[in-house]
Amino acid sequence: MSLLHGLLPQYQFAERHQRRVAATPAALMQALAQLPQWQDPWVSRFIALRELPGRLAARLGYANALPHKPPFGLHEFTLLAQGEHELVWGLAGEFWRSDYGLQPIADAASFAALPCPRLVLGFTVSAQPDGQTLLCTETRVACPTQASYRRFWPYWYLIRPVSGLIRQRILRAVAGLALAQQASHLGRDSQAGG
Repeated sequence: MSLLHGLLPQYQFAERHQRRVAATPAALMQALAQLPQWQDPWVSRFIALRELPGRLAARLGYANALPHKPPFGLHEFTLLAQGEHELVWGLAGEFWRSDYGLQPIADAASFAALPCPRLVLGFTVSAQPDGQTLLCTETRVACPTQASYRRFWPYWYLIRPVSGLIRQRILRAVAGLALAQQASHLGRDSQAGG
């Protein structure tokens, strides 16, 4: 059983993306570990657009948490589980709210106990017979109540196309980082051997 499935076996929403990469599983796992620091100008513009109404509302005196926080990013996620070929991050809150309604997550046990919508973002790497590695990402969202489901589903279908593009950009960035690191290691190894 995958770590992702162990953390969120029941869910109502999911999306999956994959990419074949000419890098080793170890190089990809090393690149994945750096994801919380990942920055992308296109994604930053999308997040700024997503947060614009909430930030404007705060300037007009309506309370929300956005003015007190940096823009949303992968740094908001909590690492819930890690294996040799899999990483899973979690996020919990009322994602449709202008300030996301994020809840703090200490660890996998506290994540499981939260009564609000929960999201897992998982990555797996698997070696392929042709020497490449299949890099996959899967996002799952579980809404614990009918009320939260009704609030989340319009938001999901509104953001899903952009969310898919973000996942593709993440996969491309991870692949590029892994290939660069792998080439750097090979270069150092050949210099040491020469």
